[in-house]
Amino acid sequence: MKRLLDLFLITLSLPLLLLLCLVVAWLVRSKLGSPILFKQVRPGKGAKPFEMIKFRTMTDQRDSNDELLPDSLRLTSFGHFLRSSSLDELPELWNVVMGDMSIVGPRPLLMEYVSLYSPEQARRHELRPGISGWAQVNGRNAISWEEKFHLDVWYVDNRSLWLDIKVIWLTVKKVIVRDGISAYGEATMPKFTGSN
Repeated sequence: MKRLLDLFLITLSLPLLLLLCLVVAWLVRSKLGSPILFKQVRPGKGAKPFEMIKFRTMTDQRDSNDELLPDSLRLTSFGHFLRSSSLDELPELWNVVMGDMSIVGPRPLLMEYVSLYSPEQARRHELRPGISGWAQVNGRNAISWEEKFHLDVWYVDNRSLWLDIKVIWLTVKKVIVRDGISAYGEATMPKFTGSN
């Protein structure tokens, strides 16, 4: 049912999604240049790696040693708008179509975090990762990593069609209000270094 709901919702909204993607792609190309898409390997179901795609939100500015500048310096006001509106997530719908992701599920984080999870935290990989999830509608990046993982595992244990519909509705609401976009004092979220 979950997979069918994913494909049904994408098919239903395809004309609008395609138009939005074209407009955002043009804006990214105009304001940030190429490449338009940001690709990164993330852990999927069972922590199996897959390539997640998003619209690019940061520049490639580097220091004198050719090292990338911190996220806070590379994230432009336009990039911040894309993130706060979640428009940068639109290409992930292709990951959903390909079966690597779901519309709702624990967000796919960095591969380097996988070895840092406790056995309980690692349960977030029992499902396909999602574009949005229970942690995103209950704090997004404004909550601690421990709270986020607790909410992810709660979703794994309590998932249902109605809960997914609730998450989708709350996601739309969060995007409109632009709540919890970043952690205090961070461009997005501090790196996860393991739980005490």
